[in-house]
Amino acid sequence: MNEREREDVWRRESPHVLAALLRRHGDLADCEDAAQEALEAAAKQWDPPPENPRGWLITVASRRLIDRARADAARADREQAAAEEPPPEPPGRDDSLELLLLCCHPALSRTSQVALTLRTVSGLSTAEIAAAFLVPEATMGQRLSRTRATLREAGARFGRPAPDELPARVAAVLDVLYLVFNEGYTRSAGDALLDGELTREAIRLTRELGQALPDHDEVAGALALMLLTQAREPARTDARGDLVPLADQDRSLWRSEEIAEGVAILERVLPRGPVGRFQLQAAIAAVHAEAPDAAATDWAQIRALYDMLERVAPGPAVTLNRAVAVGMASGPAAGLTIVDGLLQDPRMARHHRTHAVRAHLLELAGDRAGAAKAYERAAALTASLPEQRYLNRRAAEARR
Repeated sequence: MNEREREDVWRRESPHVLAALLRRHGDLADCEDAAQEALEAAAKQWDPPPENPRGWLITVASRRLIDRARADAARADREQAAAEEPPPEPPGRDDSLELLLLCCHPALSRTSQVALTLRTVSGLSTAEIAAAFLVPEATMGQRLSRTRATLREAGARFGRPAPDELPARVAAVLDVLYLVFNEGYTRSAGDALLDGELTREAIRLTRELGQALPDHDEVAGALALMLLTQAREPARTDARGDLVPLADQDRSLWRSEEIAEGVAILERVLPRGPVGRFQLQAAIAAVHAEAPDAAATDWAQIRALYDMLERVAPGPAVTLNRAVAVGMASGPAAGLTIVDGLLQDPRMARHHRTHAVRAHLLELAGDRAGAAKAYERAAALTASLPEQRYLNRRAAEARR
């Protein structure tokens, strides 16, 4: 089995393997190690892969856990529970959503829950998670290590959450799913802008969560947001795979069925209130979807929605998006004032999108030389090759 095949198997099967192990053994670090060892064994032994790769991985990983428990006298009280080899999990069973809920453990802060789950369940790299949290990769690596240590020190077990824990866990799961969607919709690094596998999986799991919690309006809002955003996918890149900004997209390529579903969800949940951040973000996406072209965009309405969003869920990313809306609704100078304030935050000063927004607003204000410098700064800060090409092209155009 080559490296690519191994990655594909791990991406597909790891949530199910980890969920099966956690249900029986409960210790995340031990289960992660055993699952990784089983995958390494598979790389050496599978030629061809077995008919039930998931069952094989679970069986081998469970044996590793049994051997480890027997070898460690301090864990003797767990040996009897681990001694019975579990039957292979049925191949059709989907454990992804359950595993997301399990990993959002109450012993951790919300940020740590989300970061650990992104790494353990969703398979995002440390660099991708760091980009989502606007921190350096080394910082996120240390944070993940501390998170695992916290779980160990707390003796945390990964069992089914109690009913009173569910609301907080569902909120953390929504954060995870939205960050996975965002990473798929705009890759933080590499030579491709999109990863449809990530966006489709995030939508699938959000839809599944909505079926389990039909009266949860923020789950519905998150699904609407993803659908309305994903609808633009066919128009987001050109023939070379380069970024096409929202204002320049051919809106006839937007998928009308996803827009219709997203709008229908919003029409169902918004009147019920209270309105949460995912519903507000979905409402903003719906305003864009309703405009026949960029010139017809109702920026005043979008600005009002961002004002609400900043009160409900304040944060630098929301403020940056609000700066765009303010700049479009009230003039670029007003938007630039907001961006200049954000640049005092070290996280935003090293984030390429802050400089890209500043460049766009400077261009609208007629400062083409300043815009070119800001575009170049943004290009230097992103690890996404399609974004680099787009930003450098905009810098060159601004200098003409």
